[in-house]
Amino acid sequence: MALDRLKKLLVFTALLAVPCLAAYYLAFLVRFDGALPESAQSTFAYSVLWVMLVKVATLLHARIHQHCARYVTFQDMLSLVRSVTISSVAIMLVDAMLFTDVVIPRSVVVLDWGTTILLLAAVRIAPRLVRDGYLHHLSEQNGCPALIVGANDAGEALLRSLRSNPTMPYRVVGFLDDRPEYWGRRIAGVPVLGTQTDLPTLVLQHHIQEVLITSGTLPGKDVRRLVELASREKFRVKVLPSYEQLVGEKVDVNPRSVAIADLLQRPSVQLDDVPIRNWLTGKVVLVSGSAGSIGSEICRQLVELAPAKIVIVDRSETGQFFLERELGQLAPHIAVEVAMADLTDAGRMHSVFAQYRPQIVFHAAAYKHVPLMEAHAGEAIKNIVLATKNMVDLAEEFKADSLVMISTDKAVNPTSVMGSCKRLAEQYIEAKADTSPCRMVTVRFGNVLDSAGSVVPIFREQIARGGPVTVTHPDMIRYFMLIPEAAQLVIQAGAMGRGGEIFVLDMGEPVRIMDLARDMIRLSGLRVGDDIEIVSTGLRPGEKLYEELYSTDEQHLPTDHDKIMIAVGRPRKLVEVLHDIRQLSEILDEPNEAIRAALAEVIPVMRPKAASPIKNLPAVERQAA
Repeated sequence: MALDRLKKLLVFTALLAVPCLAAYYLAFLVRFDGALPESAQSTFAYSVLWVMLVKVATLLHARIHQHCARYVTFQDMLSLVRSVTISSVAIMLVDAMLFTDVVIPRSVVVLDWGTTILLLAAVRIAPRLVRDGYLHHLSEQNGCPALIVGANDAGEALLRSLRSNPTMPYRVVGFLDDRPEYWGRRIAGVPVLGTQTDLPTLVLQHHIQEVLITSGTLPGKDVRRLVELASREKFRVKVLPSYEQLVGEKVDVNPRSVAIADLLQRPSVQLDDVPIRNWLTGKVVLVSGSAGSIGSEICRQLVELAPAKIVIVDRSETGQFFLERELGQLAPHIAVEVAMADLTDAGRMHSVFAQYRPQIVFHAAAYKHVPLMEAHAGEAIKNIVLATKNMVDLAEEFKADSLVMISTDKAVNPTSVMGSCKRLAEQYIEAKADTSPCRMVTVRFGNVLDSAGSVVPIFREQIARGGPVTVTHPDMIRYFMLIPEAAQLVIQAGAMGRGGEIFVLDMGEPVRIMDLARDMIRLSGLRVGDDIEIVSTGLRPGEKLYEELYSTDEQHLPTDHDKIMIAVGRPRKLVEVLHDIRQLSEILDEPNEAIRAALAEVIPVMRPKAASPIKNLPAVERQAA
């Protein structure tokens, strides 16, 4: 091993000595106009050995030879300049103090300094140029002409990744950016040509075939505008990995077509990281419903916050198996404990709490399909109301610090069994929080995009089969969030809660389901009517045409986070809520209509509302829209 290191050191020394010697000789040639007089030749011959020794020794001491030329950075170049400067100062000091018989001209030392930097920089940069494909792209003119949206870090990282990937046949013509101060500037030699409004002109002028965006950088409305423009102007919009993925080199640069999630994308959520970490780091966290879309995403977000242990609770064997494997790969240093359990089994859940003694509980387990719960009201009460009561009571018994329950906008002025059960669960937590040392809060939000069994995967399956795409009513409107965004805000709200609050997440603009169906058909490269039909099937039992975020008797107040509000109503007394739950628990095996009637007496069921265009939504919803 020692011999191998010595051989490598000798090779590196030789590689440094060659450009250093060439630079020193070139400095003499430049100084004396290419014809060295005899005195200059004598000075060069007299000094060359010790000058090389000083220069190479200084560079080796600075470990210039250990810089990976393939990944050279600006910081490496600064280190090179500093080392060469030190060597030049050392040469002048040695020449003045030790070797006084012959004096090296100071102009030669200065020229040698600059030439050494240039030659060594060229040697260091050449592999990076090859790696990033600059030399190839300077001569390559046959790539697909493309524009990149965003003259920012994400755009620059995308350009660099495209240039370094020989399989991506793109010729990036320019950037688009809506900030006037960037117009006319260049990024890595590529100009900023204008704004998105200039796109039709630029497409014709430069024969643009594709417009490239990075995932998550544009709001959904901007992506939608680009897609609509692309269909008119005959170019394609492609989405590439995010800036974080590109910089971290976690993924290959692989452009994809615009997806429905891109059209509904909103500006990224800014979290208040400090209170979240103070709340979660080093704690034992239990997540119920961990195999579900929201529960599993909460677990993925949690591993970034360094809890001491995550206990995942669900009765889905397959879901638990795959989630445990995924979390183990994401964060092998964090303990993940699998608890197979049914939340309605009070004895089993008591054992789980006794074994793990969680300090923080995220209760995400519940039934969610409205028509199914209309036909199985007793099961809805068990899995939503009684399961929530079990979780709340156990969290208090085992002295958990906090409990966060996931609720739904269907609990607001409910028209369904599922919504009524969720509202009763909210009321129990509100009433219990008044006297419990455990901080209990509820987080209420609407539909999450692409969750299991939701409208997007159903539409996707129907399109793949050739249609028709079924929409229950042409005027149906829903709020949507992306799953990661919902999970992030649930965690943020949990950290903010003091106990008893119903936090309501900002759901952005409501989306017409008919428009969602049309968008998905168009993004699949098909035409509505010609290729895929859209059929209205009528409202299903318990469905509303549009959801609400606040009850008629609730106020909404701001919090310190602009994406989270608080719904403030009149909490019921605990004894009243307990009485209602006890009554319902005694009739769970009665006929379905009898159970629904009893539930309607406890939580009055509203009649499904008539069609309401966005402009006629209630005041609270107009503000959200």
